[in-house]
Amino acid sequence: MAEFETIRRTGAGVRTAQIDEGLRTHMNKVYGTMSVGTLVTFAVAWAVGSSPELLSVFRNPETLQPNILGWIIMFAPLIMVFAMGGMVNRLSTSGLQLFFYAFAAVMGLSIAWIFQAFTGMSIAQVFLVTSIAFAGLSLWGYTTKKDISGWGSFLIMGVIGLIVASLINIFLQSPALVFAVSILGVLIFAGLTAYDTQKIKTTYLQMRATEGEEFLGKAAIMGALSLYLDFINMFMMLLSLFGNRE
Repeated sequence: MAEFETIRRTGAGVRTAQIDEGLRTHMNKVYGTMSVGTLVTFAVAWAVGSSPELLSVFRNPETLQPNILGWIIMFAPLIMVFAMGGMVNRLSTSGLQLFFYAFAAVMGLSIAWIFQAFTGMSIAQVFLVTSIAFAGLSLWGYTTKKDISGWGSFLIMGVIGLIVASLINIFLQSPALVFAVSILGVLIFAGLTAYDTQKIKTTYLQMRATEGEEFLGKAAIMGALSLYLDFINMFMMLLSLFGNRE
């Protein structure tokens, strides 16, 4: 009986170790894909934003107001996010990953103007602050025993409210509304960072036994997309609040 109990515990320990190793590999893929996407975004943004000639293709180099092509580039990432969600089942894992990197490049074009509007030092400082905050929030979301899945509906409603307010402010040009959106945006995307991290972890643990490598690979890329959006949006909100303008 004692031998059976030892074998049972050993078997349970092996299964736990396998789950831990699989989860670690999955999360590494999520963070790795997100990191590459973030690097692509800022490399494209810096290359275009630091060149007035390239930036003038999308925006007036003096006022930084977008032209027709600039408006298209501004809304292209939003369209691509919805398109990516709709093509998950149609694309292969490698195809979905390539689409994500293409999306990251377009996002870089859409935020390239920040390198003309803000000082390089303040962009670097805000990026560092965002990275530290993101790492702490994501770590908390990964390690907490508290179920925060209930946050989802409230946070998504908050994101929709931010989008609507931002669209309205395109016409109003209200500094007070920009400030309010930025404050609320930081809080909302901070919450989403923890929520999305826990959701990625929970999805893997629930699906690893029933789904194949193809599904889990795509889940990792979509998880990377969620965290990437949380990071970029938090960065932009913090930059709006604390960035030093040129």
